[in-house]
Amino acid sequence: MNNHFDSDQLNNGLPTAQFLAEELHLSSKYLSDCLKQLTGSTTQHLIHEKLIERAKERLSTTHLSVSEIAYALGFDYPQSFSKLFKTKTRQTPLQFRAGYN
Repeated sequence: MNNHFDSDQLNNGLPTAQFLAEELHLSSKYLSDCLKQLTGSTTQHLIHEKLIERAKERLSTTHLSVSEIAYALGFDYPQSFSKLFKTKTRQTPLQFRAGYN
């Protein structure tokens, strides 16, 4: 997952459980079962956690707009990014950024 986020592949959209499974040469069901056993979380949950981690990093260390960050992370629509961010952090991206200024 880190390789995906560190590369330019985010321009192809958000990573999916199916994509990660294929990268690891596993079935998505097997990957899901392994992750659930090891971490207690679903593949999708772990993808969202990594997205939020990267978003927080960019919000706190750059002056990019929320839209620019959303597109850079692979979102098609900034509103989708903002909704996910707020769901996971209970803050909007701008509220989070304001906490660092």
